[in-house]
Amino acid sequence: MRYFLEFSYRGTAYNGWQKQNNALGVQQVLEEALAKVLRMPVELTGSSRTDAGVHAEQQFAHFDLPEAVKDADLLVYKLNALIPRDVAIQRIIPVNEDVHSRFAATHRKYEYRITYQKNPFLTDLATQMRRNLDVARMNDAAALLLAHNDFESFSKIHTNVNNFRCTITESHWVESDEMLVFHVKANRFLRGMVRALVGTMLEVGRQKITVADFEQIILSRNRKNAGAQAPAEGLFLVEVGYPESLFN
Repeated sequence: MRYFLEFSYRGTAYNGWQKQNNALGVQQVLEEALAKVLRMPVELTGSSRTDAGVHAEQQFAHFDLPEAVKDADLLVYKLNALIPRDVAIQRIIPVNEDVHSRFAATHRKYEYRITYQKNPFLTDLATQMRRNLDVARMNDAAALLLAHNDFESFSKIHTNVNNFRCTITESHWVESDEMLVFHVKANRFLRGMVRALVGTMLEVGRQKITVADFEQIILSRNRKNAGAQAPAEGLFLVEVGYPESLFN
Protein backbone atom coordinates (compact mmCIF):
# COMPACT_ATOMS: atom_id res chain seq x y z
CA MET A 1 0.00 0.00 0.00
CA ARG A 2 1.27 3.46 -0.89
CA TYR A 3 0.49 6.54 1.19
CA PHE A 4 1.04 10.26 0.87
CA LEU A 5 2.15 12.16 3.96
CA GLU A 6 1.18 15.85 4.07
CA PHE A 7 3.23 17.89 6.53
CA SER A 8 4.82 21.25 7.30
CA TYR A 9 7.94 22.41 9.09
CA ARG A 10 9.91 25.36 10.31
CA GLY A 11 13.28 24.73 8.72
CA THR A 12 15.51 26.74 11.06
CA ALA A 13 16.88 23.77 13.00
CA TYR A 14 17.26 21.47 9.99
CA ASN A 15 19.80 21.04 7.23
CA GLY A 16 17.02 20.91 4.68
CA TRP A 17 14.53 18.18 3.82
CA GLN A 18 16.88 15.39 2.83
CA LYS A 19 18.47 13.07 5.40
CA GLN A 20 22.27 13.17 5.54
CA ASN A 21 25.07 11.37 7.30
CA ASN A 22 26.44 14.38 9.17
CA ALA A 23 23.43 16.67 9.67
CA LEU A 24 19.77 16.47 10.65
CA GLY A 25 17.15 16.67 7.90
CA VAL A 26 13.37 16.69 8.23
CA GLN A 27 13.21 13.39 6.35
CA GLN A 28 15.20 11.66 9.10
CA VAL A 29 12.90 13.00 11.82
CA LEU A 30 9.78 11.71 10.07
CA GLU A 31 11.24 8.34 9.07
CA GLU A 32 12.39 7.64 12.62
CA ALA A 33 8.93 8.49 14.00
CA LEU A 34 7.19 6.30 11.41
CA ALA A 35 9.56 3.40 12.15
CA LYS A 36 8.90 3.69 15.87
CA VAL A 37 5.11 3.79 15.59
CA LEU A 38 4.80 1.19 12.81
CA ARG A 39 7.63 -0.99 14.14
CA MET A 40 9.27 -1.34 10.76
CA PRO A 41 11.68 0.72 8.63
CA VAL A 42 9.95 3.30 6.44
CA GLU A 43 11.53 5.25 3.59
CA LEU A 44 10.04 8.57 2.51
CA THR A 45 10.30 10.09 -0.97
CA GLY A 46 9.68 13.83 -0.90
CA SER A 47 7.86 15.92 -3.48
CA SER A 48 10.48 18.68 -3.28
CA ARG A 49 13.81 19.36 -1.65
CA THR A 50 14.40 22.39 0.52
CA ASP A 51 17.78 23.78 1.60
CA ALA A 52 18.99 24.29 5.14
CA GLY A 53 16.90 26.90 6.96
CA VAL A 54 14.11 26.93 4.36
CA HIS A 55 10.54 26.38 5.59
CA ALA A 56 7.55 24.47 4.22
CA GLU A 57 3.92 25.32 4.87
CA GLN A 58 2.87 22.42 2.66
CA GLN A 59 5.07 19.49 1.74
CA PHE A 60 4.32 15.92 0.65
CA ALA A 61 6.18 12.62 0.66
CA HIS A 62 5.13 9.08 -0.16
CA PHE A 63 5.93 5.77 1.52
CA ASP A 64 4.98 2.11 1.10
CA LEU A 65 3.66 -0.37 3.65
CA PRO A 66 2.98 -4.10 3.33
CA GLU A 67 -0.48 -3.70 4.85
CA ALA A 68 -3.16 -1.02 4.96
CA VAL A 69 -3.23 1.54 7.78
CA LYS A 70 -6.32 0.82 9.89
CA ASP A 71 -6.77 4.31 11.34
CA ALA A 72 -4.92 7.10 9.52
CA ASP A 73 -6.11 9.81 11.92
CA LEU A 74 -4.80 7.85 14.90
CA LEU A 75 -1.47 7.35 13.15
CA VAL A 76 -1.22 11.10 12.51
CA TYR A 77 -1.95 11.75 16.19
CA LYS A 78 0.73 9.31 17.38
CA LEU A 79 3.32 10.68 14.98
CA ASN A 80 2.67 14.29 15.96
CA ALA A 81 3.14 13.31 19.61
CA LEU A 82 6.61 11.97 18.77
CA ILE A 83 8.09 14.51 16.39
CA PRO A 84 9.48 17.93 17.43
CA ARG A 85 7.19 20.94 17.69
CA ASP A 86 8.70 22.54 14.57
CA VAL A 87 7.35 19.73 12.36
CA ALA A 88 3.65 18.89 11.97
CA ILE A 89 1.82 16.19 10.05
CA GLN A 90 -1.59 17.12 8.60
CA ARG A 91 -2.77 14.01 6.73
CA ILE A 92 -1.93 10.48 5.66
CA ILE A 93 -3.69 9.66 2.39
CA PRO A 94 -3.90 6.31 0.54
CA VAL A 95 -3.00 6.55 -3.16
CA ASN A 96 -2.49 4.18 -6.05
CA GLU A 97 0.77 2.25 -5.88
CA ASP A 98 2.20 3.91 -8.99
CA VAL A 99 1.70 7.51 -7.79
CA HIS A 100 5.00 9.28 -7.07
CA SER A 101 4.98 12.35 -4.81
CA ARG A 102 7.58 14.13 -6.92
CA PHE A 103 6.63 13.19 -10.47
CA ALA A 104 2.85 13.41 -9.99
CA ALA A 105 3.04 17.01 -8.74
CA THR A 106 1.68 19.54 -11.23
CA HIS A 107 3.21 22.61 -9.61
CA ARG A 108 5.08 24.02 -6.66
CA LYS A 109 4.63 27.49 -5.22
CA TYR A 110 7.13 29.43 -3.12
CA GLU A 111 7.05 32.72 -1.26
CA TYR A 112 10.07 34.78 -0.27
CA ARG A 113 9.28 37.04 2.67
CA ILE A 114 11.09 40.27 3.53
CA THR A 115 10.31 42.39 6.59
CA TYR A 116 11.10 46.09 6.71
CA GLN A 117 11.46 46.29 10.48
CA LYS A 118 12.89 44.18 13.24
CA ASN A 119 10.18 41.86 14.51
CA PRO A 120 10.86 39.23 17.20
CA PHE A 121 7.87 37.22 15.96
CA LEU A 122 9.46 36.86 12.53
CA THR A 123 12.92 35.84 13.68
CA ASP A 124 14.22 33.23 11.21
CA LEU A 125 10.91 33.48 9.31
CA ALA A 126 11.65 36.52 7.16
CA THR A 127 14.70 38.41 5.95
CA GLN A 128 15.03 41.90 7.40
CA MET A 129 15.95 44.65 4.92
CA ARG A 130 15.72 48.42 4.65
CA ARG A 131 12.84 49.95 2.73
CA ASN A 132 15.07 51.17 -0.11
CA LEU A 133 13.89 48.95 -2.95
CA ASP A 134 12.23 49.96 -6.20
CA VAL A 135 9.45 47.38 -6.12
CA ALA A 136 7.99 48.50 -9.46
CA ARG A 137 11.28 47.67 -11.19
CA MET A 138 11.43 44.36 -9.33
CA ASN A 139 7.96 43.51 -10.62
CA ASP A 140 9.07 44.36 -14.16
CA ALA A 141 11.92 41.87 -13.70
CA ALA A 142 9.60 39.29 -12.15
CA ALA A 143 7.24 39.54 -15.14
CA LEU A 144 10.10 38.59 -17.48
CA LEU A 145 10.27 35.15 -15.86
CA LEU A 146 6.90 34.31 -17.43
CA ALA A 147 8.39 34.78 -20.90
CA HIS A 148 11.39 32.46 -20.48
CA ASN A 149 11.82 28.78 -19.67
CA ASP A 150 15.57 28.18 -19.28
CA PHE A 151 16.87 29.19 -15.86
CA GLU A 152 20.37 27.77 -15.82
CA SER A 153 21.65 31.18 -14.65
CA PHE A 154 19.82 30.66 -11.35
CA SER A 155 20.65 27.01 -10.69
CA LYS A 156 23.34 25.74 -8.37
CA ILE A 157 26.25 24.47 -10.44
CA HIS A 158 27.10 20.76 -10.72
CA THR A 159 23.48 19.81 -10.11
CA ASN A 160 22.30 16.51 -11.55
CA VAL A 161 19.44 17.49 -13.88
CA ASN A 162 18.69 16.67 -17.51
CA ASN A 163 17.75 20.26 -18.36
CA PHE A 164 17.19 23.67 -16.83
CA ARG A 165 13.74 24.31 -18.25
CA CYS A 166 10.92 25.38 -15.95
CA THR A 167 7.48 26.74 -16.79
CA ILE A 168 6.75 29.65 -14.47
CA THR A 169 3.06 30.59 -14.30
CA GLU A 170 3.08 33.13 -11.46
CA SER A 171 5.78 35.65 -10.60
CA HIS A 172 5.20 38.92 -8.77
CA TRP A 173 6.07 40.97 -5.69
CA VAL A 174 3.44 42.21 -3.21
CA GLU A 175 4.28 45.03 -0.81
CA SER A 176 2.45 45.96 2.40
CA ASP A 177 3.27 48.42 5.17
CA GLU A 178 5.70 46.06 6.90
CA MET A 179 6.54 43.32 4.41
CA LEU A 180 7.52 42.56 0.84
CA VAL A 181 6.71 39.09 -0.51
CA PHE A 182 7.74 37.43 -3.78
CA HIS A 183 5.23 34.89 -5.11
CA VAL A 184 6.42 32.37 -7.69
CA LYS A 185 4.74 29.23 -9.05
CA ALA A 186 6.12 26.73 -11.58
CA ASN A 187 5.92 23.12 -12.66
CA ARG A 188 9.43 22.57 -11.23
CA PHE A 189 12.30 24.50 -9.68
CA LEU A 190 16.04 24.02 -9.91
CA ARG A 191 18.27 23.73 -6.84
CA GLY A 192 18.77 27.19 -5.33
CA MET A 193 16.66 28.78 -8.06
CA VAL A 194 14.22 30.88 -6.02
CA ARG A 195 16.88 32.31 -3.71
CA ALA A 196 19.08 33.17 -6.72
CA LEU A 197 16.15 34.82 -8.49
CA VAL A 198 15.34 36.86 -5.39
CA GLY A 199 18.98 37.85 -4.86
CA THR A 200 19.23 39.06 -8.46
CA MET A 201 15.91 40.93 -8.39
CA LEU A 202 17.06 42.67 -5.21
CA GLU A 203 19.95 44.05 -7.27
CA VAL A 204 17.33 45.39 -9.70
CA GLY A 205 15.44 46.92 -6.77
CA ARG A 206 18.61 48.59 -5.47
CA GLN A 207 19.28 49.89 -9.00
CA LYS A 208 22.58 48.07 -9.24
CA ILE A 209 21.40 46.48 -12.50
CA THR A 210 18.59 47.35 -14.92
CA VAL A 211 15.59 45.25 -15.90
CA ALA A 212 17.26 44.78 -19.29
CA ASP A 213 20.39 43.53 -17.50
CA PHE A 214 18.22 41.05 -15.63
CA GLU A 215 16.87 39.63 -18.89
CA GLN A 216 20.40 39.35 -20.28
CA ILE A 217 21.34 37.34 -17.17
CA ILE A 218 18.50 34.93 -17.92
CA LEU A 219 19.63 34.61 -21.53
CA SER A 220 23.30 34.11 -20.61
CA ARG A 221 22.58 30.76 -18.91
CA ASN A 222 25.56 31.41 -16.66
CA ARG A 223 25.21 31.29 -12.87
CA LYS A 224 28.22 33.60 -12.47
CA ASN A 225 26.23 36.46 -13.98
CA ALA A 226 23.35 36.26 -11.48
CA GLY A 227 23.30 37.74 -8.00
CA ALA A 228 24.08 36.06 -4.70
CA GLN A 229 21.48 33.80 -3.13
CA ALA A 230 19.06 35.54 -0.78
CA PRO A 231 19.18 34.21 2.82
CA ALA A 232 17.37 30.92 3.42
CA GLU A 233 15.27 32.19 6.33
CA GLY A 234 12.86 34.12 4.08
CA LEU A 235 11.96 31.23 1.79
CA PHE A 236 8.79 29.14 2.17
CA LEU A 237 7.47 26.26 0.11
CA VAL A 238 3.77 27.10 0.43
CA GLU A 239 2.00 24.73 -1.97
CA VAL A 240 2.50 21.49 -3.87
CA GLY A 241 -0.26 20.80 -6.38
CA TYR A 242 -1.62 17.47 -7.61
CA PRO A 243 -4.50 16.44 -9.89
CA GLU A 244 -7.77 16.40 -7.94
CA SER A 245 -8.37 12.79 -8.91
CA LEU A 246 -5.20 11.60 -7.19
CA PHE A 247 -6.67 11.66 -3.68
CA ASN A 248 -10.09 10.22 -4.60
